Amino acid sequence: MIDQLFEFVQNHPLLVAAFALVLVAWIAYEIRSGGANGVTTSEATQLVNREDAVVLDVRDKNDFKAGHIAGARNIPQSSLDSRLGELEKYKGKPIIVACKHGQTAGVAMAKLTKAGFERVYKLKGGMTQWQTDGLPLVKK
Repeated sequence: MIDQLFEFVQNHPLLVAAFALVLVAWIAYEIRSGGANGVTTSEATQLVNREDAVVLDVRDKNDFKAGHIAGARNIPQSSLDSRLGELEKYKGKPIIVACKHGQTAGVAMAKLTKAGFERVYKLKGGMTQWQTDGLPLVKK
């Protein structure tokens, strides 16, 4: 098996180099975007309990009604620009952005940071991770 791997690498050096480059770029992207301002579900819970953090759910209205974090505010990502003023009173508090899988929260996080919010975090794994960890949801 190892012999076949070495043979493949010798016969296709450009393909292997391209794969390695994509892999390194993907890992670097994940480290930069996910690790720096991402919080786990337990860290998010601590921020809410200790520092009265605001949870901003950027999923659409139907997903929000199907289940969300207690006390979360729902502003869909598509209308965040026009409804940013609703969050002005929370500028001094930590804001945790939650989306479905933790992949689109970065866009909302960037918009909030650009608007002057200093402590903005994204929920790693999004609401999917929240449910996987068995944490409670409010359904309306």
